[in-house]
Amino acid sequence: MTIKELITIGEKRLDEAGIHDAANDARELLSFVTGRDRTGLIMYINTEVSNGTAQEYYDLIEERASRVPLQHITGEQEFMGYRFKVTKDVLVPRMDTELLVEEAAKRAILGAKILDLCTGSGIIGISLKKICFGAEVTMTDISDAAIEVARENARINTADVRIIKSDMFKGLDPGEKFTMIVSNPPYIPSEVIGELDTEVKDHDPLIALDGGKDGLDFYRIIAKEAPEHLLPGGHLLLEIGYDQGETVPALLAEAGFRDIEVIKDLAGNDRVVVALRA
Repeated sequence: MTIKELITIGEKRLDEAGIHDAANDARELLSFVTGRDRTGLIMYINTEVSNGTAQEYYDLIEERASRVPLQHITGEQEFMGYRFKVTKDVLVPRMDTELLVEEAAKRAILGAKILDLCTGSGIIGISLKKICFGAEVTMTDISDAAIEVARENARINTADVRIIKSDMFKGLDPGEKFTMIVSNPPYIPSEVIGELDTEVKDHDPLIALDGGKDGLDFYRIIAKEAPEHLLPGGHLLLEIGYDQGETVPALLAEAGFRDIEVIKDLAGNDRVVVALRA
């Protein structure tokens, strides 16, 4: 069996299973099994593959066909050009979140002191540490398992960041202040979680999805407590759900934030809210 034949078989099986990007995932899994990148697969497209490698590939294709996320199979995901470890204990990184990082990086001052709340795998805080010159980054999460993943990702990406266990702001020193706070908190309404795609509701950790009855529980905490940890004029940037472009800004305005802006993603959905501490 050649690489070309395996790709054809894998793509057909995933397409039959209703996997959205069957062609991409079939190639990603073959790259994972063979250790060849995309270019390598093309260069050796007619190369014979051992029976053992072919069987390993078939097994992973079936796992993906059963809606196990690709990132849980390979154990990694690219984000902002960096590679991150992913496990069942953290939310699978979405490309939409790159917009949050990009907008934060635009506003980060030289030597910015940045807090990343609900860090999960650490993709936001670590990416900002890598691209914002001289930034001091603190990352917090309530999950011990997520913190271990974030620590490993900091090591993999040689990012000198501070990672602490904290229930939102509770683990921070009362007087500690930042020039910027960023967060992609849980924002799915509790009753909607059961309606999500199988790959999300059955594989992403509930703690990273559930935003309470109306999806706004964590935004309320942030609106209330973030001012105590932001320097005057400091930036607050939040990822939001596509339908929260009015509710989250309203919470921030009520809490005294100013210059509130909602930024849309490439699909035209409200995705990031930016605000300044008065």
